[in-house]
Amino acid sequence: MLNFDFYNPTRILFGTNTIKKINDLVPVDARVLVLLGGESARKNGTLAEVREALGTREVHEFDGIEPNPSFETLMKAVELIRAKKLDFLLAVGGGSVIDGTKFVAAAVGYEGDAWEILETRGSKITHALPFGSVLTLPATGSEMNNGGVVTLKATQTKLPFSSNLVFPKFSILDPNKTFTLPARQLANGVVDAYIHVMEQYLTYPVDGRVQDRFAEGLLQTLIEIGPLVLDESADYNTRANLMWSASMALNGLIGSGVPQDWSTHMIGHELTALHNIDHARTLAIVLPANMQIRRAEKRDKLLQYAERVWHIVEGDEEQRIDAAIERTRVFFESLGLPTRLCDYQLGAKDIDEIIHQLEVHKLTKLGERRDVTIAVSRQILEASL
Repeated sequence: MLNFDFYNPTRILFGTNTIKKINDLVPVDARVLVLLGGESARKNGTLAEVREALGTREVHEFDGIEPNPSFETLMKAVELIRAKKLDFLLAVGGGSVIDGTKFVAAAVGYEGDAWEILETRGSKITHALPFGSVLTLPATGSEMNNGGVVTLKATQTKLPFSSNLVFPKFSILDPNKTFTLPARQLANGVVDAYIHVMEQYLTYPVDGRVQDRFAEGLLQTLIEIGPLVLDESADYNTRANLMWSASMALNGLIGSGVPQDWSTHMIGHELTALHNIDHARTLAIVLPANMQIRRAEKRDKLLQYAERVWHIVEGDEEQRIDAAIERTRVFFESLGLPTRLCDYQLGAKDIDEIIHQLEVHKLTKLGERRDVTIAVSRQILEASL
């Protein structure tokens, strides 16, 4: 029997010319910090639109949040907020900028070492500054959830955190902002969203029929539009469907009341922290191997996935599972995301270091049944070679 409490207070404004509505969403007397990643928002005019929408409010800017936001950089933003006594944050960028803004919002008023926020996965957050977001890269779903991931560069430690206090107050989703994105980032976005769904879907049956069908619909949509968004002629509607799929993939709805895995992400985080591989690309490496090694534990859902998502009905059960795993791998590779460690010049000699990091970060009992031990993680990595 399903039993859950779903909560998501983020207001979404979706479509063309929605940035101007920021004026109605940010308090008129707010002292605002706009947080950015690289130069793209400035070069493509998005930042100018945001500044215009903010009108006469006091506005400061903080640039340089990395694709995998670092604790060191984010604490500089915290110092600026404290010095200028700012009271509203606005993230303009993709998931990393929004993740970073969530951490900054919680860290500004935190008493003690803000790294504790991450060490305790967000459980010590007691208050946070209000913030909104303007999404420029669909992928992580951070614009509509209460979680994030931050890296301490000094120790190559990448940790997730979450709290209901760091939901965005609002998020602006204008698919037009994707027209200047390179194909690599769009491909990453498709795969990131796909594997977010898989982490919540490919576990074991609990008769969550709505969640299952919703998840399967998202997967089929991403399979359908994945190749299209990489085409230079990809239209507004294609991009809009990617943007909305990515938000739906991780806003908490399809995961409500059902078991969730997340072992692919935890292992993938270590690959990013150690070798600076794009987040989505680490997931594309780990997931097919994870499915293969844990096929017995995930048997029922793998067969369901094969039939409902890939329409595989021929062959015996083992053949159908093999085919589903292979179709998944081929899909990722068709989008330009390699699925083997060797594609990144990594081999068996590199696995020990990854395993060591999992042990250091106490990631020794992963998965929906907490049965992905260090030994199983090693098997997954070896199957990724």
